[in-house]
Amino acid sequence: MKAIYTNSINKVFILFAATLCISVIFNSCARKVSFQTSSVVPAAEGTVKVKTDNNSNHKIEISINNLAEPNRLQIPKNTYVVWMDTENSGVKNIGQINSSTGFLSSKLKASFETVSSFKPTRVFITAEDDGNIQIPGMYVVLTTNNF
Repeated sequence: MKAIYTNSINKVFILFAATLCISVIFNSCARKVSFQTSSVVPAAEGTVKVKTDNNSNHKIEISINNLAEPNRLQIPKNTYVVWMDTENSGVKNIGQINSSTGFLSSKLKASFETVSSFKPTRVFITAEDDGNIQIPGMYVVLTTNNF
């Protein structure tokens, strides 16, 4: 009788452990979304990867190829600003990609990483004269669909 009870406990424990492992695997997976084709810089292509950590913060990683220098755009600008649209907190400026600091190399590649307590619903990049603005301009270079 004791052996049957012990086997039942072992099966429950194994089932619980397997469920926990599967849950951790699915929760730790990052969501990867591609930017839509740009009418401003048609050759630019990239992805946004969002991963939620154990503290419910959202790590945002952006990788872009073929992104022209902002001063070479049809309407020259000084910098690219990365924006995040959220459900409850609106649009947030989460940083900038400066060509003068070496983010854009001779191969026109750029990357950007940040962590936010807000969950993004959309990420987009605008070309701006000032990287510290709080409201995005109309010159949207790259954008994602809603996550």
